[in-house]
Amino acid sequence: MNIADYKGVWVFAEQRDGKIQKVALELLGKGRDIADKLGVELTALLLGENTDSMAKDLASHGADKVLVVDNPLLKNYTTDGYTKVICDLVRERKPEILFIGASYIGRDLGPRVAARLETGLTADCTALDIDKENNNLLMTRPAFGGNLMATIVCGDHRPQMATVRPGVFEKLPEDEDSKCKIEKATVQLEESHIRTKVEEVVKLAKETVDIGEAQIIVSGGRGVGAGENFKLLKELADALGGEVGGSRAAVESGWVDKAVQVGQTGKTVRPKVYIACGISGAIQHLAGMQDSDFIIAINKDGDAPIMKVADIGIVGDLNKVIPEMIAKAKEII
Repeated sequence: MNIADYKGVWVFAEQRDGKIQKVALELLGKGRDIADKLGVELTALLLGENTDSMAKDLASHGADKVLVVDNPLLKNYTTDGYTKVICDLVRERKPEILFIGASYIGRDLGPRVAARLETGLTADCTALDIDKENNNLLMTRPAFGGNLMATIVCGDHRPQMATVRPGVFEKLPEDEDSKCKIEKATVQLEESHIRTKVEEVVKLAKETVDIGEAQIIVSGGRGVGAGENFKLLKELADALGGEVGGSRAAVESGWVDKAVQVGQTGKTVRPKVYIACGISGAIQHLAGMQDSDFIIAINKDGDAPIMKVADIGIVGDLNKVIPEMIAKAKEII
């Protein structure tokens, strides 16, 4: 392999039901930064059927080019179909970097593509940068249960591949005047290449909130004490127009749903205001919320790790502090 033959940054633009997923736009934002540091082109790779409107959406969010494969066999995600198309295009066009969102689809697709291309894959990255000495991609992720951060380099193989969870990076503002090019690529894909056939897509309706979109989050941990005490957090969240989240300890205790878990094994969030109630601040939790604009911590322990990242730390009993906050919020709002 001649590494010098590989140029450019690609982002797999995941779509479902004709809608570009948020993580793809977030990766384009970070991909723009990485591509600019390398002085190369940023390409959004879009697979699906009837892709015109999706391609235009990608074109306005930082890409230099949108590479589209429009095929009825790609309407619904299949591991075989998507892997073959991506690998064929990578071998033909040789990008040096490929980013994939760590969604359910991305976690299935990324390892399969990396194995077939005989390259490395760093999963669940929280930071990405370029080594100025050799232009290798620096991929940082939590290791050893989140107790330390490891920076990984794939120096001898291309493309360099990383998956990133939704919410880690910020998407760029929409640019209506983008000069992005949209190119339709032709690949050889037949039904025989896909061993699994999607007969029907059945969606399970579940009343959950995407806390990754919330601007205000009131989050509770082990220190809340009991599930019924989350009613107090919900009252504060409602008064502020926010949503309720929870730490891993709260989820494992059955106090809140897994869908609202914040942290390394939950969601990564960056709200305008994050209120941590009874959360000590283990590194696994901090990894999911430390980029919030403004952090308020309520804890009986003034030396808890959460206090070190908080903009305001309130030492006290949350059962006394939160009712005061609710009353004040109702006065103001």
